[in-house]
Amino acid sequence: MSNVKRYGFAVVSVFLAVLPGLLLQHYKFHDAELALLLFAVALTAWQAGSGPAVLSIVLAILCFDYFFAPPLYSFDFGPQDVPALVVLISGAVLTTWFASIRRHIEAELLTARDKLQQEVAERTQQAREIRVLNEELEKRSLALEGSNKELEAFAYSVSHDLRAPLRHMAGFAELLQKTAGSKLDDKAQRYLRTILDSAQRMGNLIDDLLAFSRIGRVETQKAAVNLDQLVKEAMGEVQHETHGREIEWRIDKLPVCYGDRSMLRLVLVNLLSNAVKFTRARAKAEIEVGCGNGSADEVVVFVKDNGAGFDMRYVDKLFGVFQRLHHVDAFEGTGIGLATVQRIIHRHGGKVRAEGALDRGATFYFSVPKFKNGIKA
Repeated sequence: MSNVKRYGFAVVSVFLAVLPGLLLQHYKFHDAELALLLFAVALTAWQAGSGPAVLSIVLAILCFDYFFAPPLYSFDFGPQDVPALVVLISGAVLTTWFASIRRHIEAELLTARDKLQQEVAERTQQAREIRVLNEELEKRSLALEGSNKELEAFAYSVSHDLRAPLRHMAGFAELLQKTAGSKLDDKAQRYLRTILDSAQRMGNLIDDLLAFSRIGRVETQKAAVNLDQLVKEAMGEVQHETHGREIEWRIDKLPVCYGDRSMLRLVLVNLLSNAVKFTRARAKAEIEVGCGNGSADEVVVFVKDNGAGFDMRYVDKLFGVFQRLHHVDAFEGTGIGLATVQRIIHRHGGKVRAEGALDRGATFYFSVPKFKNGIKA
């Protein structure tokens, strides 16, 4: 509503209140004019706001004094008019004040409603975008899962099919060494040994790759696992690598966890084998197995050694397939052991990390679910 209409509404309201008041006065009905003028002020305050309400108050006072207060049709003001004017002014001011509060509250409610509508629209749009994003992520997840299965099947097939020609190559090289080895010069014999060593290394690589692929294909058989017993078994499996070595083993008390026993045994075998291998240059190797800090629902196990260590700048490469931070001539291996560890722990819902420094040893951590009161934690 424009200002002209608002203030015009004030004038019209008072005028329309005066007309019936004069009519009632003509028929000897008195004291109704105050109520009519107060109604005009209240209506103006309610519909047009405070400014027009003030104008209607002024007009109501003037009209009351001129048309209804003796002497009539005069702006003379006497003591007898004070009570009626006090009632008119007080009622008009209170009505205007209440109307102003009402309009303020109404404006705040409208603002809150608009804000709420905007937030609802934004949330609806966000929910729509999130739903679309989730659908896209689900599609990509299914596609990635399918690709991973195809890749695992391909790796398994290739690795399996490579075994036969590799065995033939190694077998005939051994036959050549036995039958014609004495007739070959030193250089030719060195070449032949290189072929045999490479065939053996490739055989180990294929075996590890098959084991790595098999982890993603085999269902986990989870149950309570006694880690103390599992560490003893893993130590026994790497014992043949420690002959002639002075190794100080420090094995802490370990809790019971929840997982696939055979897979977790492979994790510990890989980590302990690494620790034994990379401490080979130490006169006295130190290998520790213990528990780290974790949440209430998980067991964190670490394997620590004082061996060759690694540069933390390349820590992200440690758990990649075929990734090696040391030359194969210095430390043998296929570069699949830690990738296997990570895959197994991820299948248990845990995490793997490593800390180390060059020539200052390394520590590998992995987490698995804790087992409490006969159930998974």
